[in-house]
Amino acid sequence: MRRILFPLILGISGVAVLVWLGFWQLDRLAWKEAVLADITDRLTSAPVPLPLAPSEAADEYMAVSMTGTVAGPELHVLASGTQAGTGYRVIRAFDLVDGRRVLLDAGLLQLDDATPSTDFGAKVEGTLIWPDDVNSSTPAPDLAKNIWFGRDVDAMAAALATDPLMVVARTMQPADPRLIPLPVDTAGIKNDHWSYAVTWFGLAFVWAIMTLFLISRTLRQKDT
Repeated sequence: MRRILFPLILGISGVAVLVWLGFWQLDRLAWKEAVLADITDRLTSAPVPLPLAPSEAADEYMAVSMTGTVAGPELHVLASGTQAGTGYRVIRAFDLVDGRRVLLDAGLLQLDDATPSTDFGAKVEGTLIWPDDVNSSTPAPDLAKNIWFGRDVDAMAAALATDPLMVVARTMQPADPRLIPLPVDTAGIKNDHWSYAVTWFGLAFVWAIMTLFLISRTLRQKDT
């Protein structure tokens, strides 16, 4: 009995830890599904006027409407893997009729489209977001070529003299004929917790089989 005590304790402990990790991932799955459901509710709700002082914690993914003018130069953010393919997200200033000026992600411009932009009045329905495109590994923008590699709201707001707020257009009337809208959805939000749970439960099963094999081998050695 003493010969199998250590592998038995090791086996039970290992299986217990791996099973706990599997159930922890199931708890995380339930949490993530609730988060995604809340985001979907916000995205599909009726648009409301852009709040006067929105916050990321309370208002991200809010469906909003704005009336004003798409104005000034545009910034190009290199984007790949979108539903419309590879191109440049076009970020422009939007002057609301109430005097505020915010960033508008107007849609995707094809890489070879050199059609100049124009100012025009528009009504926009879209989504208020605080994108997390930029991290420590994101290259600095190539300002000479007007190519950005992520939607850096603060830097873009400084470049276009807007408030540090971004709305991603879902519809725009009239539409900019150069652009393909890229409305916000939940497809890009990772939810890998189910696969992680399956992995941990699978490892627990393998650990249990290896433990039984080790104990069986130890018992056979005892009998010889």
